[in-house]
Formats: sequence, C-alpha cells, structure tokens
Amino acid sequence: MSVGDARGPAGAHRPAGDAGGGAPAPTLLFADTAWVGGRWRERVLLEVGADGHWAAVRPDTATPPPQALHLPGPVLPGLVNAHSHAFQRAFAGLAERREGEHDDFWSWRDRMYGVALAIGTDELRALATRLYRELLAGGYTQVCEFHYLHHAPDGRRHADPAAMSEALVDAAAEAGIGLTLLPVLYERAGFAAPALRPDQRRFASDPAFVIGLRDTARAAGARARGGARVRAGVAIHSLRAASPASLRDLLARIGSDAGPIHIHVAEQTNEVDDCLAATGARPLEWLARELPLDARWQLVHATHALPAEIDAVAATGAGIVVCPTTEANLGDGVPDLPRWLRAGVPLAIGSDSQVCRNAAEELRWLDYAQRLVARRRNVAADPARHEGSTAARLFEACLAGGGAAAGFTRWGLQEGAPADALVLDAQAAGLAGAPASHHLDAWVFATDAPAVAQTWVGGRRVR
Repeated sequence: MSVGDARGPAGAHRPAGDAGGGAPAPTLLFADTAWVGGRWRERVLLEVGADGHWAAVRPDTATPPPQALHLPGPVLPGLVNAHSHAFQRAFAGLAERREGEHDDFWSWRDRMYGVALAIGTDELRALATRLYRELLAGGYTQVCEFHYLHHAPDGRRHADPAAMSEALVDAAAEAGIGLTLLPVLYERAGFAAPALRPDQRRFASDPAFVIGLRDTARAAGARARGGARVRAGVAIHSLRAASPASLRDLLARIGSDAGPIHIHVAEQTNEVDDCLAATGARPLEWLARELPLDARWQLVHATHALPAEIDAVAATGAGIVVCPTTEANLGDGVPDLPRWLRAGVPLAIGSDSQVCRNAAEELRWLDYAQRLVARRRNVAADPARHEGSTAARLFEACLAGGGAAAGFTRWGLQEGAPADALVLDAQAAGLAGAPASHHLDAWVFATDAPAVAQTWVGGRRVR
C-alpha cells in the first residue's frame, strides 16, 4: 500500500449508524443543545457540506427538517490532540517501577529508546490504530503526530523512506481520525554532540528528508478516499537535537508555507541549563530572539518559562502545547499557565506519551496542577468570561489553539470548519443529574468514566 492510499485495511469495523464505507454522510444533524460560540445554544441545526465542513450552524431552529438526524445528547466540537507520539502507546504503563535510587525524565527516556528500537512498520500501524480509536473515544477528532521514528531498527532507510509515515496514515484512516503529520528534524544527541547516539539511530533526519515526508503526506491527503483527512507540517525535535544551521536551512525550505511548525522546548530544567551553557540563552529566549517565530509555530511544553520569555513569545503570535498528564508522569514541572493565558498566547493540549488518552482529563489536570501549586481553586477561570467557568475557558482556548496547531484556520461548530463533533452521554457518571448549563464543567471535572457517546469526523460518524 502506498502512502497515497489512505483507505486503510479492508473490512474495517464501523459502528451502527456510521456513514462511512463510501455511503454519503447525513447532510443535516440536529442537537437539542450544542456548544456554539463559547456557550451552550439550544435547538442547533448543523449542515454538513460535501467537503466535510460545516456548511451552516443554526441555533434556535424552531422545527428541524424531517430528514435531520437527531443527535442523542449534548454536542461539543471535537478537540485537537496537538502533540502525540503514537509509538509510545506501547510503553504506557510499563515504566511505573523504580529499580534504583533515582528515576527521572532522562532515565525514562533511555528505556523509551529501547521500545522504539523494537517497533516495526506493522507494529506501528497496529499501535497507532488502537491509539487513534482511544483518542476518538476520549474527545479528540484530529491528532498532530510528532513523528521521528523514521527508519528500520538498524538505522537504515526503508526502501520506501515514508514507510513509517505511511503506517500512521493507514492507522488514521482505519480509525477514522483526522491526522496532521509532523515529520521531525532530529540530527544530534545534544548541544555538544556531533551526532545521534546509537539508540537514536532510527530518528536521523535532515531538512530535505523532513520536507520530503511532509510533501508525501500532503499528497496522501490530496488523494485520500473514504473520508480520510490528512494534513502535514514539520517539527524540530528540540534545540538540543538540531543545529542552528539546520534550523535555518529547514526554515528556508519552508519559506511562506502555511503549515504548522512544532518544537519541544523548555520541558526539563537540565535542558534549560544545557542551552544556557551552549548558547548563553534559555531555550525560549533563544527561539524568540534568533528565529522568525509566528502563528505557525507551536512550542510544545514550554514548562520552564520566565515572564520575559512569555512576553517575548506572545509578541510573535506563536502558540504553546501543554501535555499535563505526561508532564506530571515524567516529573517535568508545572507551567505558569495564568501568565500564558494573561499574555494571550494560543494554547493547545496533547497526549504526548499516551499515559492518558482522554481530553477531559488533560483539561482537568491543566487546572489541577495549578491548584496544587497555588493552593487555590479555579486558577484558570476568568470571572469576566464564560460565567467564570474554568472548563469553558480552557476548552475554548484549546479549541482555537488546537485548530491552529493542526493547520486549520477555522475549528469548532462554525461555518467553514471541519464537521467534527462529540455527542456526550448525558446519563454517564458525572454528567447524570447535572443541569444542562453545567454539562461542560461536569464533563471536565466530574466524569470518571468515558462520557463520549458518539464521535463525528468530517460529517461522518466514526464511533
């Protein structure tokens, strides 16, 4: 199967009522309540265009047309998972034992590399398919795949250099999720290292290789059948993993291309210290000073940021991607979320190492971590907006920021955006009994079991 054929394996399971398999999607959907324009609206008619985008979103529809499909619960826009390493799904839950006196991000990383060396193309396809189905159940309808597992286990390129990317495209098509593929520039083991470590051999890439994978993925998206949605941008693993010369080479090749550009930055204090020693500047400081950051850029983690760095990033239009459960699992630290929000920096969330595949839990821990540090409640809430709802402020921020991180100019229940939607089970634990006005708050802060009854991507029900 070539990377241009995004249909996925034959015989894929589709849930009852699904419009996949070549059948036309329903043109009209109707919701008793739906999250439109940052608040709950009633009697919302959603019209799906032939291109899989919302042709119209009409609240307060007195009488829906008889052909409209009545959705069985409150409707939310789908969220973007703005940072995913699919292969790490194989490692989730297997690194929670300490064998010595000390365990941290760096010891975890060494063990993760061992897992990466054992995953072939078929294993990646199977892992990613399972993961992407879990993400759909968890509230995500688009995933940004930060992809650096490029080569064969011995480090040689596959006969088809895009073989591992192809496995991810196949998996996304099989699961039914939208995919933004981000092939990664990864060329050295650290600021002072001339090359990669032996256990990083599968990650090796240069700017030309990255652009080639991006363009191949875009061609796959242009030819995709069966409703598959594939987009592509590029990524840089980190400042420690790519030289300034290669960064500038990559940016010259990108030029004015509108696709997203992602980079890990300032996740660990050791990384900050190493960057200071090597360049005389902190990672975020160096990025904002040395590179032409703009709204295409997504700074993943940005955990350790000084106020001046946050202000510098805000001036560029770049966004940040926070991965609360992974950052907690790895002991990264807690970002200064209130200051990022006050500065107006776009915000998105990601599942990263896949220890959690539930969007509501990521949003919950985005604020819970702040509460533990500040010893206050509802830290992210703004009393002047959304009736002071923490869930609403975070959801709205991540809705807009996630769409941009995936390369979309419109996202959510609005005309012209992808026709993606989540139908909540109003009788799920945590939602049952909650007033309609608090369904979003209850989904984020009170549910402890899956609460998404249906997931729609591009106007098709995929689960």
